[in-house]
Amino acid sequence: MATYKDLVGTAVRNNAGNLTTAERGQVWFDSTNVDFKYLFPAVTTAAWASGGNMNTARSSGIAGAGTQTGAIAVGGYPKSVEGVESYNGTSWSEAVELNTRRQQMAGSKISYTSTLAFGGETSTAVNSTLTESWNGSSWTEVADMNTAKYVHGGAGASNTNALAFGGSSGPSALALTESWNGSSWTEVGDLNTARENPGSAGTATSALAFGGYDSDVTAKTESWSGSSWTEVNDLNTATNQGAPAGTSNTDALVAGGQAPPSSSLTGKTEKWDGTSWTETADMSTLRRGSSGAGTSTSGLAFGGLTNPSTVSNATEEFTGGGVPIGAWSTGGTLNTARRLAAGAAADSTAALISGGYENLANTESWNGSSWTEVADLNTARDYLCGSGTSTSALDWGGDPAVAITESWNGSSWTEVADLNTARSNLAGSGISNTSALAFGGAGVVANTESWNGSSWTEVADLTSARDYLGGAGTQTSALAFGGEPTPLRAYTESWNGSSWTEVSNLNTGRTGLFSAGESSTAALASGGEAPPGRVANTEDWNGNSWVEVADLNSPVGLGAVSNTGTTSSAINIAGYTPSTSASTAGTEEWSSSSTTIKVLTD
Repeated sequence: MATYKDLVGTAVRNNAGNLTTAERGQVWFDSTNVDFKYLFPAVTTAAWASGGNMNTARSSGIAGAGTQTGAIAVGGYPKSVEGVESYNGTSWSEAVELNTRRQQMAGSKISYTSTLAFGGETSTAVNSTLTESWNGSSWTEVADMNTAKYVHGGAGASNTNALAFGGSSGPSALALTESWNGSSWTEVGDLNTARENPGSAGTATSALAFGGYDSDVTAKTESWSGSSWTEVNDLNTATNQGAPAGTSNTDALVAGGQAPPSSSLTGKTEKWDGTSWTETADMSTLRRGSSGAGTSTSGLAFGGLTNPSTVSNATEEFTGGGVPIGAWSTGGTLNTARRLAAGAAADSTAALISGGYENLANTESWNGSSWTEVADLNTARDYLCGSGTSTSALDWGGDPAVAITESWNGSSWTEVADLNTARSNLAGSGISNTSALAFGGAGVVANTESWNGSSWTEVADLTSARDYLGGAGTQTSALAFGGEPTPLRAYTESWNGSSWTEVSNLNTGRTGLFSAGESSTAALASGGEAPPGRVANTEDWNGNSWVEVADLNSPVGLGAVSNTGTTSSAINIAGYTPSTSASTAGTEEWSSSSTTIKVLTD
């Protein structure tokens, strides 16, 4: 069945979080002049949910196979654990053990009733050639691999069709690939890049190898045609020991693992569509050494290490939505590179940026194609906030902890009434120089102030004090999200004109992020700082939850603070590049359908 995008040429902004399952069947689209009735089968968002815990916690080289509702976990660390468990979509049950317990092995991926487990570390050998075949009720030793190995990848449709690749047999990584025909192993074409712990998906004739470790954690991806490996597009984030899933070289998923620098744990999830990797919803628990099963839209991750010494028995189930909504494109270059500035924009065709690090007064105006220097601020400053449009904007606060407010009329800045509480690193919302809201700020404060065009009035505080946060919306309908200190990086609060209420968290907690949006029910969060560095993640708020959409082209954070457009047309301006010492003059423009989903009543 064709999608709405196939038929009309634009994606649909997903507001289905507020619909029941039954209501998601028939919808109409209010951007057309006529009711467009259409059976919409994939009104789902990408998300991880908790599944049943394994009976025995385990990690490191668990061979996983099957689907989200029927899977098998074989072996793992420590070697003394009960060897095999099966999953029915709800709970894990102990199954018949391997003849030889081991860890750091691999297996075929597709079937949990007909699978193969091969190689790995036993109690007597760091690497082995052992191969065992599972028929759904028992394990049988079959012909050994040609080369003993461990920390390798595996793929395969059944116990008669499998592929083993990469890994190690001693001091260095292997590129060797072996193919299993049901009775013996044959060496076939090598990987282009030798590596340990490659992620794996697919069958013996259509497989994918991704991530792992060569001289460092890698993002390299290779596709297997049945006879040779071809390098294809890299992962967005280099990953080692992630949980892999997928049925072919055009369908794969990897979740969690270790990412540079210093092999930090990650919860990032990426989907492969045969051409490129796309970041989607993060796992609930950061971990490495997990195993996986299923597909790129219905995956399973289980086990792993949540820190260097804690072995997990947790299971998470992934439900993947459609193609990410919207896209970022590269925009014009600022005349002056900067970060920690104030921004204002009605949409991606008209914007303003002012101030910035270090103590800039420069103001530039964007007309949809280029940036032009216009009148400077009266007081140079950085760590300030702004709102409004390119012709009617407001800037306030800044470093060192000032209360200064300036109003922009389209040609010049005028100092107006100060904030009641001087501060920097704050966020805000508003649509003009006569209507704004300021909240949070340095010193980790919760203060909120409302601007009526002539003065600031203190109103109800945020429920959680914070700085380096994002803000979107208007004076009476706003959203605050992210920020420091650490526990608050994902927190989101909604403002109804009189008070703040905590709502659903961001999928990726972060600070120094970019923000856009029309109200407390429609916002966009992009970029920012999330350990171990800058991120490119973009999330769309539909009034109910945050949904991961298309990433920025380049990770960036701490740019122009506050409202810079809408959920359908926004601009991401300046900031820190992935290098911690450089400001950028770059901009990116966001374009997405503003079409909303509504239930048919006829």
